[in-house]
Amino acid sequence: MASPVFLGLECGGTRTVALAADADGHALAQHEAGPANLRLVTDAQLEAHFRALARNLPAPSAIGVGMAGVRDRADCQRVERVLERVWPGVPRQVDHDLESALAAAEAGTPRKGSPQEPAARVIILSGTGSCCYGRDRRGRTAKVGGWGHHLGDRGSAYDIAFRALREAAHELDHAGTWSRFGGRALRSLVLNEPNDLIAWLQGAGKTEVAALAPEVFAAAAEGDRGARRMVADTASILASDALACARRLVPGRGQVQFVLAGSVVLKQSGLVRQLSAQIRKARPGSTIGPLPRESVWGAVVMARRAWEGRTAAETAAPDRSAPTRKNASKPNAAPAAWIPATRSLSPTEQRNPRSERLDRMRLSEAITLMLEEEASVTESLKPHRAALAQLIQLTAQSFRFGGRLFYVGAGTSGRLGVLDASECPPTFRTPPEQVQGIMAGGIQALHSAVEGAEDDAGAGAQAVVNRGVGWRDVVVGIAASGRTPFVWGALSEARQRGAITALICFNPHLDFREGWKPEVVLAVDVGPEILTGSTRLKAGTATKLLLNQLTTLAMVQSGKAIGNLMVDLNPSNVKLRDRACRIVAELTGRDAETVHRALSEGGWRVKETVLKLGRATARKSGSLPVE
Repeated sequence: MASPVFLGLECGGTRTVALAADADGHALAQHEAGPANLRLVTDAQLEAHFRALARNLPAPSAIGVGMAGVRDRADCQRVERVLERVWPGVPRQVDHDLESALAAAEAGTPRKGSPQEPAARVIILSGTGSCCYGRDRRGRTAKVGGWGHHLGDRGSAYDIAFRALREAAHELDHAGTWSRFGGRALRSLVLNEPNDLIAWLQGAGKTEVAALAPEVFAAAAEGDRGARRMVADTASILASDALACARRLVPGRGQVQFVLAGSVVLKQSGLVRQLSAQIRKARPGSTIGPLPRESVWGAVVMARRAWEGRTAAETAAPDRSAPTRKNASKPNAAPAAWIPATRSLSPTEQRNPRSERLDRMRLSEAITLMLEEEASVTESLKPHRAALAQLIQLTAQSFRFGGRLFYVGAGTSGRLGVLDASECPPTFRTPPEQVQGIMAGGIQALHSAVEGAEDDAGAGAQAVVNRGVGWRDVVVGIAASGRTPFVWGALSEARQRGAITALICFNPHLDFREGWKPEVVLAVDVGPEILTGSTRLKAGTATKLLLNQLTTLAMVQSGKAIGNLMVDLNPSNVKLRDRACRIVAELTGRDAETVHRALSEGGWRVKETVLKLGRATARKSGSLPVE
């Protein structure tokens, strides 16, 4: 009989960590994906999330799940029903993420009933959210906090950042100074002035606000008095909650082991020093330290418990469910299998012989070289005109059927896709959902790196699921190397959903023989970059040119232009309203006053105004179709 595989899933508000381990406690495979708080996902989204994880992991013998947002038995049963659809017949244990963290803390510590066992063990969890959770020797549990960011989560990253923002606004009002933390917050959010925070906060989620917490600690280290006060207050809040939890379990002087978990208390040593001092003062003899292992190991412990708790009937026929488990994890190929091989190193990763002396060139010489290299980009695109034309035609056809265009990318590629998508509504008056950008790592990755985001194929597939991609849509993956896992996860999921798929890359050496190939592939050879591997240069220029042509010509084919004039632009400011007047006057021959009045009365809709004022002229010139 094969050795059992125990799969632990730690599903938090910021990320999901999956770990498969053998019976001896050795890790077999680990994978990270996006967040999965039960309160924030539907059953369909959770099933897609689990299926994406399954494609990256071996078939499990048992599963343990610690999930944020799980509160009662009904929540556990909800998760169990989804697990049954993904891993049919596999034993499982589901609980909240605090239980899995506690299981990780208990693993490897003195056995139950031994003299060294503490009277109680309390987890102090502070990450995006916060909570204290403990268990005594008799198995009684106590919980303090965990009410969510609207009612509680005191001492969490969200709470720290939100209080710091309020403090910064208060200081600006009363002292007329903008704090060091305030400046860091604006830089992090790419905002220009304090008032911009009002609109940002109205649309920001819990995780986005919590992401500012590191800026509070950084400002405190730089001497920001308000930020220092936030850190001291946070230490007091967490100590108070932890001690309250301990008192409910051990009213007397029994020894309590306090265990730290979550990014805030694991990464901020200054906070931990203050927190530890307050706890030791109140409960001398207590121990305080971090989790001995990642909390996902607690979910593995839960999986082992589920395995050991199987019924005698299951033990007697252990192979009965094996085929089902194998089939359950097979609906989609593993993400690695979707990614094409490459016959040699991508040109974008090779050294450019013309720039090997870049650090020693005269500035004028370097500028000339860069201009010459950039000028070569258009020539490299010309051999791909037929493929580009095919993609434009498919996209225009998709628009006619009510479909959408999605760009998927990471790093520079993703940012350029988001940029092109964001420019379509003002240029062509399209609804925001008609052209969308999907960025590995989300909005944070638009202005700063998100570690590991581009390597998560499951997250790419999940993003496609979340956007509701279907057969009417076109999904264009953008990847300089042509092999970015996030992009291929999205393309593969889009293909299974019937969407048209395309790939824009700068690696002509891709080998698709072992897998499948998108309907359109533009594998352009722009050659090595001036700065080796910096694909924001020629590859970025080529990407911008291709996307410009794709949306512009697809929109033109969709009737968004008359001649070379934009007749569906959104005149949202003075400059664009002036342009709208000039376009209508040009097409109809009417005077400025008449044009302005007609546009105002017609809601500044250029095409409709042209049809109203210049129908006869338009018919005569052939610029507009005859109704």
